[in-house]
Amino acid sequence: MKRGSTLFLKTAVILMGVPVLALCTFGVYELTNNPVNPDYAHMLYPILIGMCVSAIPFFIALYQAFKLLNYIDKNQSFSELSVTALKNIKFCAITISGLYMIILPFVFLVADLDDAPGLVIVGMIPVFASMVIAVFAAVLQRLLQEAIHIKSENDLTV
Repeated sequence: MKRGSTLFLKTAVILMGVPVLALCTFGVYELTNNPVNPDYAHMLYPILIGMCVSAIPFFIALYQAFKLLNYIDKNQSFSELSVTALKNIKFCAITISGLYMIILPFVFLVADLDDAPGLVIVGMIPVFASMVIAVFAAVLQRLLQEAIHIKSENDLTV
């Protein structure tokens, strides 16, 4: 396969990581130095910590996606390495979903104090989005394992 065939997807993976990195560096600094409302600023810190901690599995998943695209470029897409990369992406997505489930009660408290009921719905978006990614990665992992199994059976028959 041509080496540049996945260049667009690799660029998209890099461009997904840039805003998260900027938010974790500049956004945290801005929010801690200039709190929105001093009455409930202490309630924002667990949310902020959870968001920054969830960036770690996010970047691990992006790295695994980048590795998966490299395997596709090297014609190793039907290998155990690809299955392992998909498994790691699945675990990272489940971890992110779990972290945001832990953050959700704090979001509810802030939404209650700020009288913003839509904030809870916005806080639930990362939970559901990462669960969709986890299910999608699990389905792809299973399909890839079956394809590898069928390929190995075909290689043994003459």
